[in-house]
Amino acid sequence: GHLGAPPVLWASRQAIYALGKPIRGGIPICWPWFGPHPDDPSKPQHGFVRTALWELRATGMAGDAVWVRLGLTDSAATLPIWPHAFDLELIATVGTQLDVVLTARNRGDSSFSCGGALHSYFAVSNVTQIAIEGLARTRYLDKVAGGEHIQEGSVTITHEVDRVYRDTTANCTIVDSTLNRRIVIAKAGSRTTVVWNPWIEKASRMADFAADEYQEMVCVETANADDDLAFLPPGVMHTLRTTISVE
Repeated sequence: GHLGAPPVLWASRQAIYALGKPIRGGIPICWPWFGPHPDDPSKPQHGFVRTALWELRATGMAGDAVWVRLGLTDSAATLPIWPHAFDLELIATVGTQLDVVLTARNRGDSSFSCGGALHSYFAVSNVTQIAIEGLARTRYLDKVAGGEHIQEGSVTITHEVDRVYRDTTANCTIVDSTLNRRIVIAKAGSRTTVVWNPWIEKASRMADFAADEYQEMVCVETANADDDLAFLPPGVMHTLRTTISVE
């Protein structure tokens, strides 16, 4: 966006910036599973990567954009949680748009499946005044009310929303007429889009989320969730990508 424009990504003013704690805002990296572990609820929510320390592999310029390449590899810390050899690489390119590319590679000798998400938090004028386009006629699992439903028209938010939209590769657009802007979220390597807003009660229970902040944010997440998993034989890679631009 232009100088002086409000931020596109959102972070809580009560976010905790400490090693081992997930950051409430920006784009947390969920991997190698999304949500609770499928078999062992004692394992960390959304995997172990969003609280890990990455290594800086390279930085550079591409035209007017700046890119940074980060890496994470299996270690004595990760193997007890998830017994697979892997290499993760994250390339974030910041220019007139933000491009985030997460590539997972199996560097072991047995196959594995992995899920995950680029758990993007977006800043909005007021979450009750926006519309999210791109998911009409898409099936979703409603994790608040339960059951499967079909989205009718744009997504609007007037209460707690936690939805897993299935079999969708579509771009989503957050239409924010108060700010006179449209945030366009394109994606690749994902057939799942998650829309989340904790609303009042859930926000008040989270230490790293100020009570009134649910009004200024919405998550539209590029995900591999439920049965939308990447199956990686030895040496094979999977790339999850989100590209965020403002109109």
